[in-house]
Amino acid sequence: MIRKVILLVEDNADDEALTLRALTRNNIGNEVVVARDGEEALEWLFCTGRYAQRDPRDQPALVLLDLKLPKVDGLEVLRRIREHPDTKLIPVVILTSSREE
Repeated sequence: MIRKVILLVEDNADDEALTLRALTRNNIGNEVVVARDGEEALEWLFCTGRYAQRDPRDQPALVLLDLKLPKVDGLEVLRRIREHPDTKLIPVVILTSSREE
């Protein structure tokens, strides 16, 4: 069965908790998968590394993506999502607490 999950890519535990609380309070019932760095997000999306056994047809309904991430930054994750035919149409919402434009 294909699940409609939300992929939350966030390295800050406080921001993760805040996002999860907001989703719950707004009755968003999707399962949320959390990746804590850009490398883990890419492994999950493309079924590599620790997620090699994941079904590649099981793509998220939405990606909530922090920009400032360890290992691989959010802009690179976004670039890789948009260039791959299996993920290019997944909606992505950028999350950042940065004060930079």
